[in-house]
This record gives sequence, structure tokens and C-alpha cells, in this order.
Amino acid sequence: LHRQCWEARKNTLGEMHPDTLDCLNNVASAVCDQGNYAEAEMLHRQCWEARKNTLGEMHPDTLDCLNNIASAVRDQGNYAEAEMLHRQCWEARKRTLGE
Repeated sequence: LHRQCWEARKNTLGEMHPDTLDCLNNVASAVCDQGNYAEAEMLHRQCWEARKNTLGEMHPDTLDCLNNIASAVRDQGNYAEAEMLHRQCWEARKRTLGE
């Protein structure tokens, strides 16, 4: 159903609309919940790039995507990369939202 929602929103609102990107994020999370971590990482990266282009690199929704990428990377056993991504997200959130 998440994929259907994503496709419908792409067709009606466009690929870069924030609501469409919310659906993409939901698809990626559902894929991750099913244990397909590599595909989830790819989808989260796609969402992250789109949100950076539409909302900006420091927007909280964009940073949520970065955190989701880190989690998918961690779930694949790439702990060093996951830590680096989590730290990058944490530092950006501190700059954006404050400590």
C-alpha cells in the first residue's frame, strides 16, 4: 500500500512534493522492516537527495532521512559507516535545532 500511495502522489503531486517524499520514506521504512536493508538504504538515500534539493540540507525532515540511512547501514552490519552517518546527523541537528 505504501508503494501505491507513493506512485499515486508522484502522479498527482509530482516526484519532489513533500507529501510524495513522505510516502517514499514510508516505503523505505516498510522495506527495512521486512529485512531488505540494502533496498531500504537505496530508497532512504533517494529520499534524502530529493529532500536536500527541495527542503534544504539542514531541514529536520532531510535529517530524518540521513538518520534512516544510518540505521539501514547499521542493519547491514556496516557499523563504522553507520556511526559516521549518525554523528553527521547529530551534529547537523545540533546546529539546526540547538543542543
